[in-house]
Amino acid sequence: MKNLLNSLASGNWHALLACFLYFDTGFTVWVMFGPLAPFINKSIAMSPAELGFLVAVPVLGAAILRVTLGNLYQACDGRRVALMGVALSAIPSVVLLLMPGAPSYTLLLILGVFLGVGGASFAVALPMAGSNYPPKVQGLVLGLAAAGNIGAVLDGFLFPALADHFGWAKAAGAALPLLGLAAVALFFWAKDLGQKTGSGVQALRSFIVTLVGLVALVVAVHAGVFGAGKTGVLLLPVLGALLAIAVLPKHYRSVLVEGDTWVVMLVYSITFGGFVGMSSYVTTLLISLYQMPRLEAGLFMSLLACIGALVRPVGGLVADRISGVRALVILLAAISLCDFLFAAWMPPVSAGIALLIAMYVCFGLGNGATFQLVPQRWKGKTGLMSGIVGAAGGIGGFYLPVIMGIAKEGTGSYQMGFATFGVLSAMAFGLVVLHRARWLEWALPRESAVVVEPIRAGVRIDSGV
Repeated sequence: MKNLLNSLASGNWHALLACFLYFDTGFTVWVMFGPLAPFINKSIAMSPAELGFLVAVPVLGAAILRVTLGNLYQACDGRRVALMGVALSAIPSVVLLLMPGAPSYTLLLILGVFLGVGGASFAVALPMAGSNYPPKVQGLVLGLAAAGNIGAVLDGFLFPALADHFGWAKAAGAALPLLGLAAVALFFWAKDLGQKTGSGVQALRSFIVTLVGLVALVVAVHAGVFGAGKTGVLLLPVLGALLAIAVLPKHYRSVLVEGDTWVVMLVYSITFGGFVGMSSYVTTLLISLYQMPRLEAGLFMSLLACIGALVRPVGGLVADRISGVRALVILLAAISLCDFLFAAWMPPVSAGIALLIAMYVCFGLGNGATFQLVPQRWKGKTGLMSGIVGAAGGIGGFYLPVIMGIAKEGTGSYQMGFATFGVLSAMAFGLVVLHRARWLEWALPRESAVVVEPIRAGVRIDSGV
């Protein structure tokens, strides 16, 4: 405990708390459609694939928007970027609260993109928190900031109960006080000591183009412009990623030619993608697989999200000691095993819950371990890489509910969905093992040779964050 307090005292804990609240409330808004999906489906008729697409759109929105929001953070003051993000992610709650009747499915898809801005807070909250602390505690600090994943816990407790009493559209308005709290904390406490490069005007333009372009792509896919049925849905992340990359400055695209970038992206698409994708879909999964009541399924979703969020800082702390590389070798193997057990067995409810808990523990620990690696490997580019790696996590989270919905609709079972993610987890495990020896040369954090006191005084030392 003393070491933990000393670590927190080595930087600005007020700024860390503001970043935590920003990510926490952003995450709450981001996965809001997940626990509300069974209620939405009662008023708007949807097939399993359409329901999967609806809860996946906010996940994809965050994935793509993280890239250009991370680029905007790299060029502008993080506090201002965060306040803009809070305002944009509040739009769906305001619209649903004020609408006199049920919205159309198309409007929900559009609002889902704006919910994604809440999830994109990851690309700002983490590097801004890290900029206030020295390199030797980055795993712990980034793990604590990213424990804002616990916002998903509020979704399961808050939204189903409110939807049951007041209707799901009105229940969405409950997110507004939470966003207001985050905005107040950011305004008074947030401080960004990160290194800034590039044009702020150009970065803002890139973000706006990506946001508007993604709305257009989602509507076009729903309309069948890119192919009827599942083809357009499966192509959507690729089209969105190409859009985000196209508007990035050329010198930032250089990280995409590095093999390490793609391996870490795949790893995070498994760990964080599994966490957020399953959090978006597990309510539907439990109702469909085990005939669980809607409120009870929402509470289980909260329990699982809480477990995954709480162990994330532990993953960062462990990675600070043994490196994220060694931790990920074990965790990816465990995730793959859980997926294959689900695919081969389709267990009864008690064993199924136990396997889901084990998966969420591995997701949370893996998330913390992965982001211990980023500031060690990409010094001076942490904001950008938080966006790119975070985008990969969001894309993984998009495909999980979509593929689960397609598997259920096509085969009547979720087995093929679990098997698909088991294979991907095994591939990520193999690649980390392959790179293990080389990565360990830079993955273990070293004490900085500079004195960190100027950070606390408000003068930035280039620690690579």
